Amino acid sequence: MSANEFAGLLCGLGLGSGLFLFLTRIPRFRRSTFADRIAPQLRAGRMHSALLSSRDVGGSFGPLGRILAPFVQDLIRRSSGISPMGEQLKRRIAKAGLELSVSEFRAQQLMWAGIGLGLAIFFTIVSVPNQNFNPMLSLVLVIGLPICGFLLRDWWLGETISRRAQKILGQFPNVAELMALSVAAGESTLGALERVRRSTDGELSEEFGRVLADVRSGRGLGEALRSMAKRVDQDIMTRFVDAMLVATDRGTPLAQVMRDQAQDVRDAAKRELMETAGKKELSMLFPVVFGILPLTVIFAVFPGITLFDFSF
Repeated sequence: MSANEFAGLLCGLGLGSGLFLFLTRIPRFRRSTFADRIAPQLRAGRMHSALLSSRDVGGSFGPLGRILAPFVQDLIRRSSGISPMGEQLKRRIAKAGLELSVSEFRAQQLMWAGIGLGLAIFFTIVSVPNQNFNPMLSLVLVIGLPICGFLLRDWWLGETISRRAQKILGQFPNVAELMALSVAAGESTLGALERVRRSTDGELSEEFGRVLADVRSGRGLGEALRSMAKRVDQDIMTRFVDAMLVATDRGTPLAQVMRDQAQDVRDAAKRELMETAGKKELSMLFPVVFGILPLTVIFAVFPGITLFDFSF
């Protein structure tokens, strides 16, 4: 493939993409919904604050995102129809601690799929001048890489959730002890949360910051704590919040409750460590049997062998 043919191919791809975007926005090919038709008559009656409204998909990706926003929203709607997990995905995003809406996450999935498609097209174009073009392999790349990119973003979300859960589990005992000390010193539950937020860093501290923000915005402390437990979605946080609320309602010493919760988490971590060590026992035999034991035998036997005279 010559340089002119390569430039013509790029121009053709750009022209085709532009025509596709243009045709998809023509009213004849794009039927407007009932909500779109009555939207101009309802704009004056805004029912919520513009400051608290969620961001649109285009605003997350700059001017290019605003230009491609209608097309991306159509793709998001169709991809959501293929995998309808709106509420479940929303809980997973909150569990990962991300400030994203479901539409924004779907847009990121489509962006990762677009990157995969771009890589597939790049490899296909590069293979043409080198006489290594394989139509079947190119078809597999063009279909497979976008799907892999789409699924890879979801896998990365799961990895983010797992890492965040481990961080929260490791930070919880120290944070609970600090809250117990603050409450024992005479501070209220809200004051203890503020002290923990100022004195610590990490995922759990950020969650306490969200609780404080919810309380300052007018929500009750119990409701804010339950929302935190729902976002984190871990048994230790659910038990911790329930114990705090029960102790507050019944007048039980809150400091002792927090210490007990911290000790329970430490005991659970020790049990998990022992279980992991028990599962890895067979794996630990391989380096011992095939690595350490032969070296030990060699060091024990070799000096004695050198003393023998095998010449007859």
